[in-house]
Amino acid sequence: MKLGILSRGPGLYSTRRLIEAAQQRGHDVRVIDYLRCYMDITSRHPQVLYRGESLDFDAVVPRIASRRTFYGTSVVRQFEMIGVYTANESQAISRSRDKLRSLQILSRTDVQMPRTGFAEETQDIDGVIEAVGGPPLVVKLLQGTQGVGVVLVESKSAARSVIDAFRQLEAHILIQEYIKEANGRDIRCLVVGGEVVAAMERVSDGTEFRANLHLGGTVHEVELTPTEIDYAVKATEAHGLESAGVDILRSNRGPLVLEVNSSPGFEGIETATRVDVAGLMVDHIVNQLEIIKSNRRTSI
Repeated sequence: MKLGILSRGPGLYSTRRLIEAAQQRGHDVRVIDYLRCYMDITSRHPQVLYRGESLDFDAVVPRIASRRTFYGTSVVRQFEMIGVYTANESQAISRSRDKLRSLQILSRTDVQMPRTGFAEETQDIDGVIEAVGGPPLVVKLLQGTQGVGVVLVESKSAARSVIDAFRQLEAHILIQEYIKEANGRDIRCLVVGGEVVAAMERVSDGTEFRANLHLGGTVHEVELTPTEIDYAVKATEAHGLESAGVDILRSNRGPLVLEVNSSPGFEGIETATRVDVAGLMVDHIVNQLEIIKSNRRTSI
């Protein structure tokens, strides 16, 4: 298999692990900086070019940074146009990156989530706060990642001030209920090919309500309940993703899905669980290519 990894750099942990896993299995693998790709959108002869070279892969793994979603998914979509298998499709990545759209998609399933509100005008904020049931409340930037742009507010007046400040910057925000009983903990489930292959619990350092590793949290392996497994798989499939990280809070009313990440990092979860996540992803891609080839032979 000729495998392309769309990533900003081969030194990044998850990218490096994918390279190792592919090479150990005898595949040709190459890292391509997707921001250096450009596209020839010619009728019947579309191409993805990189430094003057037309790229030819059997499959690509998109490792698209959140702030580069628009261009990154454009490159992924161009590979789709030329018949290259993509480990996650461009539309699925876009669905998961838009936090509002993602929650709206999940609201059509039986996957439970924290109560969430969204409004455009600041004069409607009181109504949103009442609908969500706070305070305390969590205010989230739609464009935030790794816990950045997430604020806990303890009163209505504080909520109005934070929300008004964000809106003055023309930033769109979500307002969510605060799950106090989570106590600075959440669960990251790694789903590949319709199965949860690894799970870890992230624990905040005690000064933060957010449990992200980038904010000083710690991780350890965790055993999931059947409902948590069910929610993780359903949340991934609802977005059309083949692989994803699904973040879950444990609440008094059961598990609640916080977010679906189309390019989850491997370092924390591989360290905590010793599961070869990168290898499982490569194996899944190979299996999917075999299914595609088999279907083509059958249709002839």
